[in-house]
Amino acid sequence: MFVSLMRSVSCGGSKKYLTFGVIRTLSTTSILNGNSGGEGWLSKLLHVRKIEPTKDSHSKLLSDTERVYELQIHDVKPDCIEAYLKGYEALSQHLNQKSEPTELVGSWRVEIGNQDQFIHIWRYNRGYANANQVLTLCREDQELKALSNDLVKNIITRNNQYMLPFSFWGDPQPQNRSSMYEMRSYVLKPGTMIEWGNNWARGINYRKSSAVAGFFSQIGQLYMVHHIWNVLEVPIWEKSKLTKDLMSRKEYREAAWRKPGWDECVAYTVPLIREMRSRWLRPTSFSPIK
Repeated sequence: MFVSLMRSVSCGGSKKYLTFGVIRTLSTTSILNGNSGGEGWLSKLLHVRKIEPTKDSHSKLLSDTERVYELQIHDVKPDCIEAYLKGYEALSQHLNQKSEPTELVGSWRVEIGNQDQFIHIWRYNRGYANANQVLTLCREDQELKALSNDLVKNIITRNNQYMLPFSFWGDPQPQNRSSMYEMRSYVLKPGTMIEWGNNWARGINYRKSSAVAGFFSQIGQLYMVHHIWNVLEVPIWEKSKLTKDLMSRKEYREAAWRKPGWDECVAYTVPLIREMRSRWLRPTSFSPIK
């Protein structure tokens, strides 16, 4: 790199300019491209790949189903946990009886993260028409209203989101894995959802065995993504096993880093994130996913 410097000098009332040439060479090849001559990790981290404009909505490009999901997050009074769980189970059973296409997919208690917090995910198999029907039921069905009124007495705060599943994750199915779970939530920069999906469509292959569900928000906080992972073959009902569960998480994540290509997924998606959060989850007794 050649840099030219100019300095003015006053001589006899007039200014003359002296020009100094300085040559400086900056080599970033080894940093950006790596020793092998390929694209290095720093180049990947700094680079945000360009996504071509499209006339289709992001939801159509990222999801291939009409099914809609609702994420409910409840912060519960610490001394009301038992009453809350009993009430929520009764409400979920009644709602499923009133609306057959509506089903509870998973229900968890947060053990590490926001304690005394509960996560519930519902699936509306007939899309937004089904979701709208449930909203109407919750307003007009007297038994549902009574159950809801009893439930909210145990809750400090609550919020929800409507979401769609990423097509490359598929729809989560009820099953007993005897596992703890982790939900990682990301708030992305607006306009980057397609790029996130492009990268994770490849990245999911490195952790397919522990992938449970992946969603992106449609109503509620926008540009939000949720990934749910399980820890395989770990007993969940014994408190003494918590350390082993966390060690299994550590070992599984480290194993992913040893797979060629996983670093690319991380390097290309990190610049897209504004906020991120991890919750360590234990399934409730009535959760279809355990």
